[in-house]
Amino acid sequence: MARITVLGGTGYTGAAVVSEAAKRGHEITAVSRTEPTTRIQGVDYVIGSAADANVLDAVLPGRDVVYSALSPRGDMAGKLEGVMDVLIARLADTPTRLGYTGGASSLHTEVGGPTLWEVSRDGLPADVKPEIETGIAVYEALQASPESLDWFFVSPPIDYGSWLGTPNKGTYVLGGDVLLKDADGNSTISAADLAIAVVDEIETPTHHRARFTAIH
Repeated sequence: MARITVLGGTGYTGAAVVSEAAKRGHEITAVSRTEPTTRIQGVDYVIGSAADANVLDAVLPGRDVVYSALSPRGDMAGKLEGVMDVLIARLADTPTRLGYTGGASSLHTEVGGPTLWEVSRDGLPADVKPEIETGIAVYEALQASPESLDWFFVSPPIDYGSWLGTPNKGTYVLGGDVLLKDADGNSTISAADLAIAVVDEIETPTHHRARFTAIH
């Protein structure tokens, strides 16, 4: 059994990770700024902001994994990079692993090729770029972090979000730094199935200071 803190534990990705980890019998602390619609039995819910040092004091010590599913939207826009800098500083030189859900844009379109961000940014709406840039900045910050920090970065596929209604399959295909697509050219996964990949990584660590992606 692992002791896991999930920051953003009631959002699309965070809630799925909390649910999957709790189902497997792990000890879970879910941190969110709002009360969850439904509480999962056995999960410790902490209502507060990850930007609050007092909240972090309560949910970081003694954890095997701290997993950030925070979204750089709303009142967290422009703040997430700073939160991750704090987490990096506090968890370096400790046995706690740090996980993060980023976006697809830092994935390479092919081995040795440009990133999805490099080939798509000129055509993207201005209002979506800051969120993408946050994900890229966090990935770069993790890469530059002290070697004593064991981190993993999760890049969902291109089509990922609650609004898509992606069905759960109970399986996933794992990838590394290159964008994955299925035989029909689709690049998608549900939150529940991405959570399976995340909790599998927590239970059997294979990506040390590295990134992975997953699709259906």
